[in-house]
Amino acid sequence: MFHLQKATHVTSGDVDDSGDAALLWLAEQYLYPPRPAAGPGAAAPFVRANMVASIDGSVAHEGKSGGLGGPGDRLLFRVLRGLADVILVGAGTATAEGYGQPRPDGLFADLRASNGQADAPTLALVSRCLSVLPDFAPVSDPNTVVLTCAAAPADRRAALVDAGATLVDCGEDTVDPSTLLERCGERGWARVLCEGGPTLLGSLVAADLLDELCLTTSPNLVGGAAGRIVSGVGDPLTTVAAGMLHPMQPTSIITDDDGFVFTRWLRRGRSSIH
Repeated sequence: MFHLQKATHVTSGDVDDSGDAALLWLAEQYLYPPRPAAGPGAAAPFVRANMVASIDGSVAHEGKSGGLGGPGDRLLFRVLRGLADVILVGAGTATAEGYGQPRPDGLFADLRASNGQADAPTLALVSRCLSVLPDFAPVSDPNTVVLTCAAAPADRRAALVDAGATLVDCGEDTVDPSTLLERCGERGWARVLCEGGPTLLGSLVAADLLDELCLTTSPNLVGGAAGRIVSGVGDPLTTVAAGMLHPMQPTSIITDDDGFVFTRWLRRGRSSIH
């Protein structure tokens, strides 16, 4: 009935002394499943989320998820980006966390080239009401897209377009998760990485579209009223699915000297490459 799943312990010495080798080892542990060459699954993206939470489930410290992180968490953040085709993030989260434009990472250049990937992942800012400001630096970058809906305010749409933004509608009245992933598939973004926030992740979970969760547990208790990694704000989709269970299965556990625990969870029924 019970199974002991031993954790792989990665010390800070492993990371500091081995350098690139340690990062490439992490990349091996987190490779995306191979994409079918043909058939109904060929165009379907694999959706992975990367989130951090405290031991007591808090998603932020002093208003930012970065306040819960550590050196190992930042290395994993780099690795997961190095493997992805596109980074999905809510516009509010991107501005609050001070996101910059993802840049090519030479460490993963050969791996990306062998997979037919671009030099760096595309940044996709998700916003139903286009609350992202036109002067937010990534907006005007050609490797950024803003995923929104047809009902987004016309004045905000015009302001972002004037600033050089690329807008992609993913629904009529709201950003529909299924349509969003269809747009990813159309652009060849098979390896999707969602970095939150909780509302965006909640919409993917409610639609049963999350294939994998990479969860960093920060070795801290936070207390207070901070939210969880998955939430909703009254959206009909997340409200309907609020009481549903979405079974996942653990595939790996990694720890480091700083007490962080890095777990990888696959949606039950999904196949791992290992």
